[in-house]
Amino acid sequence: MQEQPILKEVRAAFEHEPRINLRKYPIHMAFAEGVLTLEGEVEHVAAKKLAMELAIAVRGVTGIVDRLHVTPSMRMGDGAILDAVRDVLLQEPCLQTCTIQVKHKGTWETVREVTANPHGVIQVSVRDGVVLLDDHVTSLTQKRQAGLLAWWVPGSRDVINGMEVVPPQEDSDEDLAESVRLALKKDPFVNVERIRVTVEKAVVTLEGDLPSSPQKDMAECDAWYVFGVDKVVNRLEVRAP
Repeated sequence: MQEQPILKEVRAAFEHEPRINLRKYPIHMAFAEGVLTLEGEVEHVAAKKLAMELAIAVRGVTGIVDRLHVTPSMRMGDGAILDAVRDVLLQEPCLQTCTIQVKHKGTWETVREVTANPHGVIQVSVRDGVVLLDDHVTSLTQKRQAGLLAWWVPGSRDVINGMEVVPPQEDSDEDLAESVRLALKKDPFVNVERIRVTVEKAVVTLEGDLPSSPQKDMAECDAWYVFGVDKVVNRLEVRAP
């Protein structure tokens, strides 16, 4: 008897958020014993993160089972996604101290082995377009950079970044802001020089101006891709050059 009002409230919250398009990208929901299950394919990572944020804010929802995936910019098979993630990780300078292993047809293959200490080990597997990053790295920067690069692979529908940081590293708003700036700087479609990034309690605020709405949306998605970001406030303005 309790589930219908809660599902109705969650749906109303989704309908009031302009970045969640339920008509084109329906979200299927189920609720039992305080746990809300969200399932479906949404338009972009902002819609996925906002849906979870709005849902957990509804009174009576104590947990969420996240089965939301992002519509990829290009449909790719798991093997092609795995190869693409492998290649971008191998090419990334800040990950040169990491051993890279990929799971191909059920078997782990080492594509780069690093023996110097300290070094990390990144294990990559892909299932139904979802990229799983596992094992450990030596810094939060490496963890965030690997996750960002996996998200940027065109076929990725989700990235589960389960890597530990060894030794443990205390996070800060300053470090998170620097990681967001780095993500924006690496995106060739976004002019980071026109964007101000501030972070407070893991909430990222983007200010400044960009020449088009697509660039504004891409900048917001880049911020959402960074591990540790709880919310993105997009105050970027669109100003034609």
